Amino acid sequence: MQIDLRGRSAIISGSTAGIGFAIATGLARAGASVTLTGRTQARVDEAVASLRDKAPGSEVQGVAADLGTREGCDTLIHAVPDTDILINNVGIFAPQDFFDTDDDTWEQFFQVNVMSAVRLSRHYARGMKERDWGRIQFLSSESALNIPSEMVHYGMTKSAVQSVSRGLAKVLSGTQVTVNAILPGPTRSEGVLEMLKQNAEEQGKALEEVEADFVKQARPTSILQRLASPEEVANMSVYAASEQASATTGAALRVEGGIVDTMA
Repeated sequence: MQIDLRGRSAIISGSTAGIGFAIATGLARAGASVTLTGRTQARVDEAVASLRDKAPGSEVQGVAADLGTREGCDTLIHAVPDTDILINNVGIFAPQDFFDTDDDTWEQFFQVNVMSAVRLSRHYARGMKERDWGRIQFLSSESALNIPSEMVHYGMTKSAVQSVSRGLAKVLSGTQVTVNAILPGPTRSEGVLEMLKQNAEEQGKALEEVEADFVKQARPTSILQRLASPEEVANMSVYAASEQASATTGAALRVEGGIVDTMA
């Protein structure tokens, strides 16, 4: 299968590192012109330079904005008014005891993980509908289905974006605009690796041992039995953004290594 996205434009929110940057790389290598986003200009500039190295000849730009706020979303929309492909990837996570998670933390997670995607999709979907072509993706998680007891506030947001994804697909019924949720499992992103490195230091163990223990203990139903790479998640996203995925919409596309113990 030859995925060719030449002539298409893409915005990937939260894409200076991790899964977002891997998706941006995959889309750029497939020929799409790519807009990266991050909270600081320095991180954005660094990511843009890195992506140009990884995908020579690609058209890449960056926008610095805090997409967890209405003002940040407006900044991006003003800078890039239209796009063919929107990847709602920006998000935060952090383990925290349910009884110690205050209202402000719940609100912060909702604004960053859910409302950023709602605001951007509400704007960019209009242009896609008018042009009768587009791809919108929401980065959910297996935690949307298996709510983790140590991150109830996070799992809630991922369930929410999955609901928005399914509902928006119905809103755009009958058009050539597809809307899907991507469900990664534990992935070797910078954030996850930082958490595991801290655990390794505290336990006096090697990082590789802590990684293996994490999967066995925290995600024992994993069939893959290892962390996925950001590139493995990105491969699913690039396919869902392609012309070939024209009949895939309203779906929850699992890239979680079989953690969710259902057949559908």
